[in-house]
Amino acid sequence: MTTAKLVVPAQTLFAVVGALAVVEVASGVLQGFYTPVFTDVARALGIGDGDVNWFEAAQLVASALLVPVLARLADLHGHRRVLLASTLVTAAGTWVMALAPTTGAAGFGVFVVGSALQGAYVVWLPLEVAIVHRRAAADDRRTRRAAGVLVAFLQLGVLAGALTSGALVTALPVPVLLSLPAVVVTACAAVVWFGIEPDPARAPGRLDLPGLGLLTTALLLVMGGLVAVRLLGPGSPLPWLLVLAGLATGWLLVHVEARQPEPLVDVPVLVARAQWPVQATAFLSGISVLGAQIPLSTYARADPAVTGYGLGAEASFVSVLIGLYVLTLLTGALLLPLAARLLGPRPAIAAGAALVAVGYALWLPFHDTAAQALTNMAVAGVGSGLLVAALPAAAVAAAPADRTGFAAGMTNSTKTVGGAIASAVFAVALASTGSIDDPAAGAAPLAGYLTVWAICAVSAAVAAVILLAAAPEPAAAPS
Repeated sequence: MTTAKLVVPAQTLFAVVGALAVVEVASGVLQGFYTPVFTDVARALGIGDGDVNWFEAAQLVASALLVPVLARLADLHGHRRVLLASTLVTAAGTWVMALAPTTGAAGFGVFVVGSALQGAYVVWLPLEVAIVHRRAAADDRRTRRAAGVLVAFLQLGVLAGALTSGALVTALPVPVLLSLPAVVVTACAAVVWFGIEPDPARAPGRLDLPGLGLLTTALLLVMGGLVAVRLLGPGSPLPWLLVLAGLATGWLLVHVEARQPEPLVDVPVLVARAQWPVQATAFLSGISVLGAQIPLSTYARADPAVTGYGLGAEASFVSVLIGLYVLTLLTGALLLPLAARLLGPRPAIAAGAALVAVGYALWLPFHDTAAQALTNMAVAGVGSGLLVAALPAAAVAAAPADRTGFAAGMTNSTKTVGGAIASAVFAVALASTGSIDDPAAGAAPLAGYLTVWAICAVSAAVAAVILLAAAPEPAAAPS
């Protein structure tokens, strides 16, 4: 079969990656902008600091639901088209957050809805990798290189967002401040519209509505159970009943999807020899990438004179710690092409997981000084950067041509679920004589932090072992 129709000039690919880099800067702004100012947002809405967790929970649940659906729609109707639609949804959610009433329960509820809508941004990177893969004529090496560049721009956006919000929070009213990311995302939609070519004609297909219903039910039950663990504690039976019901629904989903001609969750694709290690690694990486950031911040702020542990750091040092972590993430993402060339694609991902394992393992004996904290996070950050850049590209490379969006999107879904599980487990580990969200109720025990770091280290090490022990990818079939 001839491949002439797949050849894409390098300049065209360069232009597409340039447009997508702008999208990733916007994604980074969203991920970095809010964390430094959530306390101010809580004050403006008249809510307690602990209630801010509902914004994260709403976005986490929405992300887990939206990614597989949007990824499947992208495979059916075009990756660029769904990228544009998800950008518009994200912009709408960001504007809702900016324009939320600043008093009463109404403002809180509106902000939660806006946070959920904003969660559509998590599908951007998987769709971008699928777009690049097609524009690069299915060249895995060029796809990996482009993915590294996109993640590098993502981290630059995180830095820009965090620094901007921190610098302007005292100078601007909260609604005006929150309008800035809304403007950025709205402009991003224009970049997608004008900067990326329309999708080619797609093969006919349909969305699997029974699968969508079962997937939605399963994810809502599991994620709801995990949120309930954080709110009610592990001693309450309700969270575990919700999780068990979600798992049972997931089992039913697998059996229903096996009989669907065009399933939403393509189980054969996920369990393929080259695919399942990538998805398992995404799940395990979510434990540290998404689940360990809040414990890191609270440990750094803990006063050793009061709690017997911690760094006694001011918020400014926490910003430095986060900034270093982001810079090392960027470094790891940029190192992906070199690592893949020297080690091979699969061993390069395993090396990233191993670095994450080493970084968090270093926390166990070395957690008393700022220098130790910076060193630990630098090591983990480089590994995390490799993983974030490599996983969508690896999933796309191991997927059939008509399932690239689904495979890349599932790396984000499994990572989100891993992060949600870790968040619930870590909340229990750090609980003391009251709510972990209220320092006055009692400081978390040091053993809780040691548990967090140990879980992160072990999960990353398991991911590295899976990647190295799994059967190697079969040679690519000729086009």
